[in-house]
Amino acid sequence: MPRVTREEKLLGRLRTGLDAEHVALEDESARHVGHEGAQGGAGHYNVLVVAARFAGLDAVARHRAVYAAVGDMIPDEVHALSIRSLTPEEWRRD
Repeated sequence: MPRVTREEKLLGRLRTGLDAEHVALEDESARHVGHEGAQGGAGHYNVLVVAARFAGLDAVARHRAVYAAVGDMIPDEVHALSIRSLTPEEWRRD
């Protein structure tokens, strides 16, 4: 059975947990070598999440929804998460 990478797990959680139309992930861990959180092996990521469920939510509520989907991965697997959260309409206009 193939092993699921941390990135695949993170992407899967975002897709299913938020019923996301699109998810993009950028691993920035290499930029944080030597940083306290990186010493334990946890990653630093930028994510773009496009989901209809963000409609009507402010930025804080959107981020809370993202953290709810991946919260159990923090801090052991994910040390830092930079989030860009858009509705499908916002993404198409962007």
